[in-house]
Amino acid sequence: MAASPATPASPGSPASSAASRLGRLADVPVLLVAVVWGSSYLAAKGVTTADTVLAVLVLRFALVLPVLVAVGWRRLRALSGAQLRGAGLLGLILAGIFLLETYGVVHTSATNAGLIISLTMVFTPLAESRVRRVRLPGAFLAAAGLSVAGVALLTQGAGFTAPSGGDLLMLGAAVARTVHVLAMARTESVRGADALSLTTVQLGGAVAVFALLVAAPGTGSSPWAAAADFDAGDWAGLVYLSVFCTLFAFFVQMWAVRRTSPSRVSLLLGTEPVWAAAVGIALAGDRPGPLGFAGALLVLIGTAWGRSAADRGGADADRGRATAYRGRAAAGAPADQGPQTTRTPRRHTPETKGTPGR
Repeated sequence: MAASPATPASPGSPASSAASRLGRLADVPVLLVAVVWGSSYLAAKGVTTADTVLAVLVLRFALVLPVLVAVGWRRLRALSGAQLRGAGLLGLILAGIFLLETYGVVHTSATNAGLIISLTMVFTPLAESRVRRVRLPGAFLAAAGLSVAGVALLTQGAGFTAPSGGDLLMLGAAVARTVHVLAMARTESVRGADALSLTTVQLGGAVAVFALLVAAPGTGSSPWAAAADFDAGDWAGLVYLSVFCTLFAFFVQMWAVRRTSPSRVSLLLGTEPVWAAAVGIALAGDRPGPLGFAGALLVLIGTAWGRSAADRGGADADRGRATAYRGRAAAGAPADQGPQTTRTPRRHTPETKGTPGR
């Protein structure tokens, strides 16, 4: 005899209340990750100079990799050759992201860095819509325009001049993050791969790139020379970037998406630019000026609105396909004609991105 389906918990039931409490408890560490990521730009700026970018990147991730390898050794060994090659290629893109971000933050303010990089939340659905040849909601396009206008104002806080080199590097990092997300989604060999193993291989590939670059002449200090020059504050900043912005952030994401909804996790992590601006203004003394403050506000409104519009558009598309499917079924269409898979792009959630902590 077939088992009867489980009855969903009613809104006021004890099970529903317990699930709600669990969701709220999971929100706290996820929100803390957003705060940590928002502060990472200032931390990186404090530890890194133009001469030590590659050295700091090698040191930062060399501290993390042994822990990731030790924790996930069995799952790493289970990866196929195709999965290893796919993750290694993604690691090359990841190396580009970290290079652009770190060089960028050295040459711009922590506030600008955190807000400009948030444009990834706008760029990704735009790029995915082009790849899939589907139209985005008009509200999303309006939100994207608002965000771009905000960045233009943000980078002109002292008057209308050319954006700084650091601003342009952070913009490039936002584009590179978008490429990474799309590559992750479209690389067949890594689909279904364990998230921890995928992250470990990507970080290993990125560190290999940094090590090769730092070994070339004229690329700045070696990791050993940089480490020898670090004082206690520099080491504290490096450990903060390694332990909190990478290890802690990654494991919290893995923990949270199993205890609450991916959308809820993404929404909380989307507050990162708010914390980046708050930390930059409060601790670094960033003073964007009236135009810059107006631009920062437009970026925050635009990215939040765009994220909401993209998610709402995807939900509407799902409902439309479900309605069409029910209509075909009622008309006697064959049972295997299920809803089509093409859909309005939605923002990638942490469990599909597989991107390590900042």
